[in-house]
Amino acid sequence: MRRPAFLAEQARNARGPLGRFIAFVMARETWSDNLAAIEALAVQPTDHVLDIGCGHGRALGELARRAPRGRVAGADPSELMVEHAVQRNRDLVRAKLVDVAHASVETLRYDAAVFDKALCVHSVYFWRDLERAFAEIARVLKPGGRAAFVLRTAANKAAAAFPSEVYRFWSRLEVEQAMIRVGLSATMPNGVDERIRPILIVASKRK
Repeated sequence: MRRPAFLAEQARNARGPLGRFIAFVMARETWSDNLAAIEALAVQPTDHVLDIGCGHGRALGELARRAPRGRVAGADPSELMVEHAVQRNRDLVRAKLVDVAHASVETLRYDAAVFDKALCVHSVYFWRDLERAFAEIARVLKPGGRAAFVLRTAANKAAAAFPSEVYRFWSRLEVEQAMIRVGLSATMPNGVDERIRPILIVASKRK
């Protein structure tokens, strides 16, 4: 069943009461994928970690729990999602253990080489320029830093249900080649059928 464009647009840039409902749903629907990305990064207590497209902000609390002596930041292009993430993590934000910025992946508001780890879960579909986005992620990662990405590829059978005017599903090869061009190496766990399930790609920045 094809998803209505107005709902898809809310996933890309949530606004208003419907956007709040979408945030509520996404916090549950994407939680296992967020955990998979966090586990793949093996977050350490002193790590500085960035959640790109943090949305509802549920992962920020888990990251703060795993990196209590580090730094946890989230970035999202939706003002509503930023507000939602701050409210969800208000105690951590007040304690300055978590911060959330209103920013797109192409213009992250952080200095170069400040994060040990980064994750991005089901946000790649909304990027207009794949290489520019990966270049910006590489910029904020420290040399040797790692980033985990969860996404459905163009080969995924569910991709046809999403309106093409909002979502773009890249091939795995397009994603990996864009990473390589900006200095990221990519690895993917074996045994995942990308026709059925989202894939998890872990990228490392060259030292």
